[in-house]
This record gives sequence, structure tokens and C-alpha cells, in this order.
Amino acid sequence: MRQAGDPVELGRAYSEQGADELVFLDITASHEGRKTFAELVRRIAANISIPFTVGGGINELSDVDRLLNAGADKISINSSAIRHPQLIDDIAKHFGSQVCVLAVDAKQTENGWKCYLNGGRIETDKELTAWTKEAQERGAGEVLFTSMNHDGVKTGYANEALAELASQLSIPVIASGGAGQMEHFRDAFTLGKADAALAASVFHFGEIKIPELKSYLCGQGITVR
Repeated sequence: MRQAGDPVELGRAYSEQGADELVFLDITASHEGRKTFAELVRRIAANISIPFTVGGGINELSDVDRLLNAGADKISINSSAIRHPQLIDDIAKHFGSQVCVLAVDAKQTENGWKCYLNGGRIETDKELTAWTKEAQERGAGEVLFTSMNHDGVKTGYANEALAELASQLSIPVIASGGAGQMEHFRDAFTLGKADAALAASVFHFGEIKIPELKSYLCGQGITVR
């Protein structure tokens, strides 16, 4: 495992380089039974000027309130939403759908796309499309879909699954897992019909520069902010 760097400094750098939004996911929080550090969220938020989504270990409304007060704009829930779907309704009712991002870690199996808990450690009986449609009905404002088959492989996003979600949902779908080169971002939009594309390591380690990526996408006829 490679250390990407200080999250506050990374957040500041991405904001200055032109990233549209920043997503901070504490990917082991649910597995370890930990709350996401509000103080770290506060420090990141103070150093960026772009929308900020935070996820990890969020199980109740008080967690949402604490992170929003720390400077988060949106809250991402994953394992807690599968275990307690009513949490989606509650967040949407108390804070608005625009705050609630449903994150989904899913893997393509012999029985279709199955959703996983605890950072991809535990398989559930939830099917990707059915679960995201339920979440939309409950009030989720966005879906952040990470393909476990593609994550870290850098061969491109799960464009067929993305396109299926885009055709079934009316809320924005964010592609995650698989970016290795600029063409993969293009394909997520043109083939996967995604509304946004998320990546981590290619930015953390300087393999792709955000200004160059935006310029490339513009050249491909894709609208960017």
C-alpha cells in the first residue's frame, strides 16, 4: 500500500487544480466500528473551495449533523444504508436529498451485480439496480457506484453497468473504480452515461493532471465545469 499524502494538503491541491468536487471516504470506518474524524473534515473543508462529500462510519442523524457542521456539503452512506434503509429517508427528510449520496460497492458475480458491505468485505443479497432504485425512491440525491471488479485495475470503468444505472435512475450517477488513463474518463461519460467520474490513485500519484484531463475531455466534446 502506498501512502498518498496528507489529506488536507491533497484537498487543497485538488481544489486549486480545478477538481469539481472532493470526496473523502474513510473506507475502513464501518469495518472497524469507527466514526469519521470530524476535526480532519473541518481542516479539509477550511482549505478547499469546492463541494465536499464525506463518508465512512455514518450510522445516525447525529453523525450527519456533526459532519455537516464540520464543513461537509454532502454525506455518503453505504453499509449503514443497506443495514438500515430508513436512514436514507431520515437524512433526506431532515437535511434534504441533495445531502444524501448512496455509495455502492458492487461486484459482478454469476448471479449479477451484488452489493457489498464494510468496504467490500461482506456480500449481501442486494442487487445493484434494484437497490439503487429503492434508494432513489427513499430520497437519495446521488449514487456513487464503485465496481469492485474494476477498482485498482486501471482498465476502465464498468461502463455497461453504469449505462444500465443511468437508464434506470433519474438522479446523478457517479462512476468510480477503474480509471487508468484519460480515455477511461471519456468512456465513462460516452459509453457509461455517467454524470460524473471519480478517481483517486491516478491523481494522488500524478499519473493524470486535472487541468490536462479537463482539456482532453473538452476536446472530446464532453462538457466540463
